Amino acid sequence: MCGIVGILARNGRLPPELLERATKSLEHRGPDDSGTVIIQDTKPESIELGLGNRRLAILDLSPAGHQPMQDPATGNWIVYNGEIYNFAAIRKKLEQDGVHFEGHCDTEVILAAYGRWGVHCLSELRGIFAIAIWDAKQHRLFLARDPMGIKPLYYYASTQHFLFASEVRTLLVTGLVPKRLDGAGLLNYLTFGSVCDPNTLVESVLSLPPGHYMVWDGGTTTTTQYWDLTDGDRDSAGSAEAAQAALARLPELLEESVRLQLVSDVPVGVFLSGGIDSSSIVGLLARGGAHLNTFSLVFREADHNEAVHSRAIATQFNTEHHEITVSQNDALAAIPAALAAMDQPSIDGLNSFLISRQVRQAGVTVALSGLGGDELFGGYESFHTVPRMERFVSGWKHVPRLLRLAFAAAYAGAFPKSDRNQKLAALARDDGRLLHPYFLARMLFTPAQRDRLLAQSDAPYRVRADAPLRDRLARARHLDPINRVSYLEARCYMLNTLLRDTDCMSMAASLEVRVPLIDHKLAENLFAIAGSVKLAGDVPKSLLVNALGGALPDSIVRRPKQGFTLPFAHWLCDELRPGVESTIRQVGQGPLASFFDARAAGRVWEQFLNGDTSWSRPWSLYVLHRWCELNL
Repeated sequence: MCGIVGILARNGRLPPELLERATKSLEHRGPDDSGTVIIQDTKPESIELGLGNRRLAILDLSPAGHQPMQDPATGNWIVYNGEIYNFAAIRKKLEQDGVHFEGHCDTEVILAAYGRWGVHCLSELRGIFAIAIWDAKQHRLFLARDPMGIKPLYYYASTQHFLFASEVRTLLVTGLVPKRLDGAGLLNYLTFGSVCDPNTLVESVLSLPPGHYMVWDGGTTTTTQYWDLTDGDRDSAGSAEAAQAALARLPELLEESVRLQLVSDVPVGVFLSGGIDSSSIVGLLARGGAHLNTFSLVFREADHNEAVHSRAIATQFNTEHHEITVSQNDALAAIPAALAAMDQPSIDGLNSFLISRQVRQAGVTVALSGLGGDELFGGYESFHTVPRMERFVSGWKHVPRLLRLAFAAAYAGAFPKSDRNQKLAALARDDGRLLHPYFLARMLFTPAQRDRLLAQSDAPYRVRADAPLRDRLARARHLDPINRVSYLEARCYMLNTLLRDTDCMSMAASLEVRVPLIDHKLAENLFAIAGSVKLAGDVPKSLLVNALGGALPDSIVRRPKQGFTLPFAHWLCDELRPGVESTIRQVGQGPLASFFDARAAGRVWEQFLNGDTSWSRPWSLYVLHRWCELNL
């Protein structure tokens, strides 16, 4: 696990101090080692390419894992962030083909695999990764991101330079990227509380999408998708035989995924909340006889304490259990550091910051998380509500538009202006800006609310803001309603909020978090199973529960869904009120000045104090302003 950066200068010199400064900005992602190299190439034009790496040593702790790394057989160079869980099997295949290895790390295996198979090496990799390889023979730069988008990779291109990095902030540190707010990214953030990949909040900085690779060649970039969630056996997709085969293979794939993700030369722990997802990981690992260290974040205030459930699982599976107790004061004190750790603004992430920091201080370098279980196994309420909303929209669209608008206006006027009713009015209004009910379900500010917040029309940014949403929707249209929700959850909320927050908050603590429930082979298998099967049975996430063969107790399986929540509504009215209130009054200033109506932002705060909107709306504006202050 590492942080990587690259700066390519065309027909110019790359100052070494610039590369060193950019690399140092990633120190939190890799405190164990640092390396840089500047490569000079004159064909077909004169360029200098600087590669930088900060290393968090997990596999082969010796200097043999140092990056940037060169392949002596090809002259290729690599910097890489991630873990390839099946690297030993790939290494064996390459050795049988005559490849010689100097060390024992996965970086060397990736480099050799690319040298032997080119871009087709991606089909061999099973893990989490952001890869950059300078192809010495082809005189081109190759970038790739893992199939599920667990590791980030951002880039910026101009006539003179091409840059990439693990973090947006590293690109800004170079001084080569203009610090301008991106209108499409801002629109995404207001809509969902996070920016939609591949957009970012910085103009002209983009994210390489998951399951894609990019080639820079002579100033031209070409992006290609090499994998998607529904890329299973297309010849038999949807058949009863394929579904039965996928069901039968599910337990084996689950066990294989958690077993592979134990690969490490440093201590590994498991985040244990006491819910189905994390408990399943513990159960699967215990079945294999692994000695487990489990960690639970325990909130001292009883309303937020799930300790009884995590203790029950730890006792049942005989883990070495560690409870990390935090108080509301601890959480409040951590907010400034958590905001500073955000590579892009998000209304979430404080929980991940708290547990990552504490687990790392306990001496653990790698932690397994149950993230993704809800998205792939049907754990959210959206799996029930969105298909119903789809059916409503299908019939409602035949009602004349003027009648729809009249009904929406009457509804909005007759019922309290709660967030839920604002969304229902937007659904009834259906003015063409609601692309799909799923996006409404995940929406922070509705289109009408955004109109009131923004000082100008959002029309100039809407096409780029909606482009990733339209793309995901197009890819999901052929799926059944339940699997369509699963696809959209995985490629929207999970990708843009959960995975991004987990990466930046854990890496701020120099902790690697692995997510075995969204192994891409496992995910591919799950999309071969009909959605109705995923919601069948009388227990939540029955496919996951049944795959463990009754190992989880009813007290875990049947208890009401409860995430680890923090009392933000109380804090905003009390301890956080002075800072948040004054900041929201300033939202129309600084980098946001040309976008926001300051009075409208103030009204969001007043609506919260009056009980007309949830805490997440004013909090999102506070986080946005603070992020812009820190980074732009």
